[in-house]
Amino acid sequence: MTRSRALAGTRGLVVPLLLLAAWELATRYHLVNVRLLVRPSLVLGTFVRELEQGELLSQIAASVVRDLGGAALGSAVGILIGTLMGVSRLWDRLLGSSFHAAKQVAIFAWIPLMTVWIGNGEPAKVVFIALAAFYPVVLNTFEGIRSVAPEFVEVARVFRFSRWQVFRGVILPGALPSILAGIQLGLVYSWLATIGAEYLLAAGPGIGNLMIDGREAFQMDKVLVGIVLVGLVGSGISAFAAAIGSWQLRWRPATAVDQF
Repeated sequence: MTRSRALAGTRGLVVPLLLLAAWELATRYHLVNVRLLVRPSLVLGTFVRELEQGELLSQIAASVVRDLGGAALGSAVGILIGTLMGVSRLWDRLLGSSFHAAKQVAIFAWIPLMTVWIGNGEPAKVVFIALAAFYPVVLNTFEGIRSVAPEFVEVARVFRFSRWQVFRGVILPGALPSILAGIQLGLVYSWLATIGAEYLLAAGPGIGNLMIDGREAFQMDKVLVGIVLVGLVGSGISAFAAAIGSWQLRWRPATAVDQF
C-alpha cells in the first residue's frame, strides 16, 4: 500500500518535469526570446542568491501572513453568515438575495471602492483577501447545513434535544465536510487575491512586490522566481488545508473513490 501511494504521488511530477524539460530546450536552442523567457538555471541561481541575502524569506513570510489573516477573517464572517442563512429561513430571505447579487460582482471591481473607504494600505489588502475567502465559505456552509437529512433532526427532537444540542450534535457534524471544503476553497481564492492585492494596491513587502521589482528592472529571472514561488506556496497552503480537513473528518468511512 505504501509503495503504491508513493508511486501515485510521483505521477504528479510527470507534467512539471516535462514542462521544465521543454523550457530548458526552448531557451538552450533559442527557440524563444531568451530576454523574455530566461533559462531555468538562471532562475534557480536568482532564487539561491535571493535566499542567501535573506530578502526572499521575508517576502514569502509577509505574503503568507497577509493571506492567512485575510482568509481567517473572511472564513469567520463567512461561516457566521452561512450558518444564519442555513438554519433560519428568515435570515435566508433577508440576506440571501443581497449575497447572491453581490457575489456576481468581480472581486477586483471592489478595489476602487475599497481604496476610497479604507485607503490602499495594509488594511485594504486584508479586507480584499477576506472578501475572496468570504464567498465560497458562505456558500459551502449554507449548502452543508441545508443538506443535513431532516430525519436526523427528527430523531434528535424525539430525544428532546435543545435547539443548541441539535445544532452542535447533528447539524454541525453533518455540515462539517462542506464547511471544510469551503474553507479550503477560501484559502485558494485568498492566495490569488493576496498576489492581486500586492500588485494593485500600495507597494509593500510580499512576493507580488518581488515580481514588480523584477518587471520594472526587466529582470525576468526575478519575475519567474516570483511566479514559481506563487505556485509553490499556494500548493503548500492548499495541501495543508486538505490535510487538516482530512484529519478533522477521519471518522468518516472511506469512499469508493478513496479505494479506487
